[in-house]
Amino acid sequence: MNIQSEKKIISDREFKLKSGLSRYLPEEVLEFIAKRFAAMPVYLKITKNRKTKLGDYRAAHLGKPHTITINHDLNKYSFLITLVHEMAHYECWQLHKNKVKPHGLEWKNEFKKIMGQVLVMDFLPADIAGVLVNYMDNPLASSCTDVNLMRALKKHDQSNTATYLEDIPENTYFMINNKHVFQKGEKRRKLYKCKEMHTKKTYLVNPLCEVKIVDFASIGQ
Repeated sequence: MNIQSEKKIISDREFKLKSGLSRYLPEEVLEFIAKRFAAMPVYLKITKNRKTKLGDYRAAHLGKPHTITINHDLNKYSFLITLVHEMAHYECWQLHKNKVKPHGLEWKNEFKKIMGQVLVMDFLPADIAGVLVNYMDNPLASSCTDVNLMRALKKHDQSNTATYLEDIPENTYFMINNKHVFQKGEKRRKLYKCKEMHTKKTYLVNPLCEVKIVDFASIGQ
């Protein structure tokens, strides 16, 4: 393939990416992301909601291409940060293959490089930009792990009527995913000790876990 043909393919892909991602990303960053992603041999797939993750990256294997998946229901800022997180995985793989830890120093450096270029565009809401700068000092395996960043991002959900664990009183009974019933206990550092009422086991639960308050007496013990 000659250089002109390769440029044409990248240009066409950039156009398609800008069009396809316009509903998921802030307008100010759309061209930057589309241009960068168009030059990457990575298949991007928008998926249904997944409770266990916001996105993931899988390296090319057995004829399958590099693939990044992102949940479809994220707000635009959550989508952006998740996409940059996964793009950093690809960049890290290009440099080190599988010889380094998935979220080690090498990945952190790639994440900081990309996100640093986003931050200087100066379009992020002040509440997100402020905590994101702190988060970049030591990026974690998931943005959900950083309570401050997660809290700032959730404020920008379009229809955020959820009740979070941190908002309900201690000793309140609550349900997660309409399944198990817990009783909220004391806070230990960043997480709350909560007792699962069926097994009586104690779990540490994220303060921003979405919960449903229940009347434990009415549903039986």
